[in-house]
This record gives sequence, C-alpha cells and structure tokens, in this order.
Amino acid sequence: MTRARLLHDTFDSGLVWFRRDLRCTDHAALYYALKHCERVWCVFVFDTTILQPIVDTWRARHPDEPVQDRRIDFILASLTELDGALRAHGGGLVVLYGDPAELVPKLAAQMRVDAVFANHDYEPAAIERDAAVGERLAEAGRQWLTFKDQTIFERDELLNGQGKPFAVFTPYKNAWLKQLSAFDLKPYPVETYANHLAPPPGKLDRHLPTLDQLGFAPSNLADLRLPAGMSGAQQLLDDFLTRIDSYAERRDYPAAKGPSYLSVHLRFGTVSIRTLARLAYEMSLQPDGNGAATWLSELIWRDFYFMVLAHHPRIAKGAPYKPEYEHLRWEKGRAADEAFAAWCDGRTGYPLVDAAMLQLNQTGYMHNRLRMVTASFLAKDLGIDWRLGERYFADLLNDFDFSANNGGWQWAASTGCDAQPYFRIFNPVTQSEKFDPDGRFIKRYLPQLAKLPAKWIHAPWLAGAERLAEFGVVLGENYPEPIVDHAQARERTLARYGK
Repeated sequence: MTRARLLHDTFDSGLVWFRRDLRCTDHAALYYALKHCERVWCVFVFDTTILQPIVDTWRARHPDEPVQDRRIDFILASLTELDGALRAHGGGLVVLYGDPAELVPKLAAQMRVDAVFANHDYEPAAIERDAAVGERLAEAGRQWLTFKDQTIFERDELLNGQGKPFAVFTPYKNAWLKQLSAFDLKPYPVETYANHLAPPPGKLDRHLPTLDQLGFAPSNLADLRLPAGMSGAQQLLDDFLTRIDSYAERRDYPAAKGPSYLSVHLRFGTVSIRTLARLAYEMSLQPDGNGAATWLSELIWRDFYFMVLAHHPRIAKGAPYKPEYEHLRWEKGRAADEAFAAWCDGRTGYPLVDAAMLQLNQTGYMHNRLRMVTASFLAKDLGIDWRLGERYFADLLNDFDFSANNGGWQWAASTGCDAQPYFRIFNPVTQSEKFDPDGRFIKRYLPQLAKLPAKWIHAPWLAGAERLAEFGVVLGENYPEPIVDHAQARERTLARYGK
C-alpha cells in the first residue's frame, strides 16, 4: 500500500494489528491508521501457529521440564509497556490467543471497523497468512492496508543496472547509500494524531495474559542484562552511543562490550529501524564516524538479507541460495548425530566453540563473530548439514530473524548469497587466539579452564596431560578431548565441496 492512495482515504474506524513492531512511536501502520481514521483500536495476537512448534520442540528436548522461552518473556514485557503507553493516550491493546488468520478478521467484524492496518512481514509463511487475512477482510467489505516499516528499502526498491536483485552485498550497499534520502529516515509523527486512539471495548478490555496462561514458565530473562520494551531499547541505545566510536575496533571481540545489543529490539520492533539508521548515517558523516559507518553497514546487511528472502523464498524451505550445493554429501549416521549433540551442548573440545554454544544455551545470545565461528565449525569441521545448525539457532536465539539467520548460516556454509568461498575455513584455534587472546570469554563460560594460561587455553590438548593437570584440567574428564582434528577436517571439506 502506497502513501499516495491513503491520502484520499478516510475511515470512521480502523484496527492496527501489531506483530513485530511493539512500539507506539515512529510506527508506519499506527500513523496511517490514526491519520485516516476517527477511531483506532489496537490488537496483538499470540499466534498459536508459532507458539505450538516452540512448545513441541522444548518438550522433545526437555520432556521433564516446564516450557520456557526467553522471547515469550520479552514479548510479554514489551506488550505490557506498549499497552501502558497506548492507554496513556486513550487507547490500549486487545490481546488475543489463537490463529490470527481467523481471529483478526473476526475481531474486525466484531468491532465493525472499516480497515485493518499492519506493517509488512517478509517471511513466506507470514505473507501467506496476511494474504488469507486480506481475502477474508475483502469478503466482508473491509480494507487490508499494509506498509513498509521494518526496513529502509525493501524487495524491488533497490535493483542493479539490469533491473535484477543484487547478489553481492557491496554493490547493494553502494546503491543503498546512493538512493538514501532524508525522507527514508524520517520518523512517522504518531503523536500528532494520538487523540484518535480508542480504548478496548467492553469484554475485550482485559489484563494481558500471564506466562502461565500462555503455557510457559518464567525463563532466566530477568537475570540477563536485556531490558525489554521501548524503554529497554532506548536504554541500550543510549549506552551504545557513548561507545559507538570504538565499535569498529571492538565489535569482533566477544569479551569486550562492543556490540549495540539492540538486535532483539530490532527483531521485535521496540525500536524503529529509521531511528537507528538515521543516527548511524548522521554520525558516519562526522570526522570520527568510522564506528557509526561500520554499524550502518551492519544495518544495511539486514535490509540485504530481507531483500534476498523476498526474491528467493525457496530458501525458507531449506534450499541453498546456490543450487549447485543442493546435493552436498553431509555426514550421516550415529557418529554425526553424536557430533551434532556435542556441538549443541558445547562439548567439542574446542574452547571458543564450546564457550559460544554455552553462551547461546544459557542466555539466548551469541556474539556475531562467534556465530560465524560456530557455524563454520559445524559445517566445515564436523561436516554436518548447516540446516541443522540453522534450526538450532532459530530455536534459541532471542533475536532470531529468519532472513538474517539463514543468511548467516548460508554465508558460513558457502551455499549462500555473497558467501565466503568454500575453501575459506575458519580455524577455531586461530580465531580464538585472535579474538579472545587472553581467554576472558572462554573462562566466563568454561570455568574449569579458568586457571589455564593464555598460551594453552585456545587448544588445551597441545599442553599435554601433565601440564594440564597442574591447572586442574583433565581431558576426557572435566573437559573433552577435541572431537575432530581441524587439519584433517579441512581436507574432507575441500573434497566435499570440490566434487
């Protein structure tokens, strides 16, 4: 839906469906609804088509434990703040539980709204869901209006000289920067029309559900340094801006406070991409703007992966971006299953890999450099299908976003768009020595190695049993032997891809 059309449309009432945009500032759908409707109601649906697979996966892995998911905690906390902010302006959230393809049209009919407003969602399943919602609304004589909100440029807005989608990031980035205008970064002034918000009517004006009512137990989110909601995003952004100048130098070191830590907030839309891109772009123009320029590049990668998914939806069904790698012969059988389990559990015998996986398992976060290291290790050291790792990350990452997760995994496995060549294989030991030179990150998650000096902590087996014993380490007992020899694994990978 273009802005131009809505300039001529006015409605008595509208319904804004919040999805992955849990904020009430600089919000495209909310802005247009408020501007073009006399009354606007707001709804969020706990989507059971998404929640049930989460429950099933948890129960398969932890049959005797209550179901937990940090993302549900984060969403609920963010909704609580959003509901309060909407109520402060006369509105509030209707919160439903079930299949939104059925519930949203039903609610629209119940409230007799003229139109339903939402922001674009780019995953194929979401596109199908939205098409079904649009059809049902149309059958009832209601409009379905959606808007670009979670990207700066989407799908066909940036094409190469031949009118085709980009396949390499750097030309895409150059085109992105060339086309960027102040209008693309301009915030939507929601507050101008906030007086059109209407409170949830009658029986729909209920308290938000509890975790227990949703079928979940509390996770450890409250113990992590991850504030939720719009205020949490602002808190993290304010902190990051005090150290953005060193971002380019510090972002690759997992023991350093280098990243913005805003990825989960971008994922759930508690902060606007326009806010972040505008800050990054303006600061990148300053004489000391290298850190901001590097951060802006990371934000552009996000648009790039959304674009790739839009033009190649087959990757959402497990297909490699490069068809020639469709039939790679991955390791199979019991040994491969055991190796995959060791990778998941942080038992590979390679300290940086294990510490990274333990970070993911314990917190739902993994440093970006470590995502590359662990992905490369699974696909190229263990020879295990990258799609298994992609799924594992999808289940555990707080900031899981299909396009970025898939793009990262296919990059590491050399099957993707603008991926590293197959013969580039991360050495987990040299990566450890370079990016965690003192072993500070390793020791945080592997306390049994805490007494090892930096000389031995990256590859403990090289120290020998007698020396390791001096530091309380016994391979095979309190820390595993390396699961694979990297040099030999490298040769197998070159053979596997070279066929």
